[in-house]
Amino acid sequence: MRLPLPHVPPVTFRARLHDARTATAIGRVLGLAMAVCFATGLLSHWLQHPPGWLADRLPSRPYWGYRVTQGLHVASGTAAVPLLLAKLWTVYPRLFARPVLRSVPHALERISVAVLVAAGLFELSTGLLNTFQWYPWPFAFVPVHYAVAWLLIGALVLHVAVQWPAIRDHFTLRSPGTLALPEADGPDRRQFLLGVSAAVGAVAVTTAGQSVTALGPLDLFGPRSPAHGLQGLPVNRTAAAARVTRASTAGWRLTVDGPRPFTLTLDELRAMPQRRVTLPIACVEGWSMSAHWTGVRVRDLLERAGGGPRSRARVVSLEAAGAYRVTELGRRYAQDPLTLLALRLNGEELSLDHGYPARIIAPNRPGVLQTKWVGRLEVA
Repeated sequence: MRLPLPHVPPVTFRARLHDARTATAIGRVLGLAMAVCFATGLLSHWLQHPPGWLADRLPSRPYWGYRVTQGLHVASGTAAVPLLLAKLWTVYPRLFARPVLRSVPHALERISVAVLVAAGLFELSTGLLNTFQWYPWPFAFVPVHYAVAWLLIGALVLHVAVQWPAIRDHFTLRSPGTLALPEADGPDRRQFLLGVSAAVGAVAVTTAGQSVTALGPLDLFGPRSPAHGLQGLPVNRTAAAARVTRASTAGWRLTVDGPRPFTLTLDELRAMPQRRVTLPIACVEGWSMSAHWTGVRVRDLLERAGGGPRSRARVVSLEAAGAYRVTELGRRYAQDPLTLLALRLNGEELSLDHGYPARIIAPNRPGVLQTKWVGRLEVA
């Protein structure tokens, strides 16, 4: 005889941690973090890959600008990781809502939420791995990360628009009476939010030291310590990776091409008026560090080659291959007196890993565009 199966009541999620008010409290901070991350990421992308109409309009000042914006980009993205996990944990019971699809608008809403969650997880996970320079995927990181960022922000705007009535109802600190729940239903909401805040603060403080010098002693989990490295600076791309050797730089000459082209040996460059500037190297992975650079102003070299006061420059590296082997210096960068063809770093001749015999250093510019092992300058 078959025994009747016991009746199992449907699962309900009535604990405080799964209510709309908690989700809204976390969501508004998560939305702010994502907005900051998107805006600074957009700026970073335009600085690295400026469209033609923007190339000569990108500002070279403030000289520390990219250090701040890229530091904010990585810090806000890192802080968004625990916020997104807490948000998903708070709202995941809605995945079990029945019926699965109630109407066409409801189906579109669920699809938009799926896109939002997938894009958010993708952006934060790939961005976090990028800070470690680990790319375990077959696609190019920069264009895909940039494209999915637009998808994410579009899905976020659509989600906020659809959910705005609920967000408005739960945005203030006053809890509507209809949402009052028994104290025994779960941990107190305030304790949960304090725990999430502590997690976000801990993640931010223990990783932001890679770009905020004052927090350097607390940089426990940052992928890079800017204070440690050859000649006082870390190295992202080594000479070995670029296939540049001491032998390949023997007899090096700088070619400056323009209406009046010329070449210079290293000794001739050293004999020219030398300028000393203090500028940060700020890398897309989030770390940054200031250093003292000595070299020849790029605008002086361009002027000698026949370039006018509005000329741009194309920089060609000795490295055999690489996405940034050839870079462009827009007019404001090329003509800025802080932009140098640097020969010395922190009082010492450049090491091979830092770009010997000469490299570009310019203000408010991503580190990946501070071209090393320069072999050619062209007036553009």
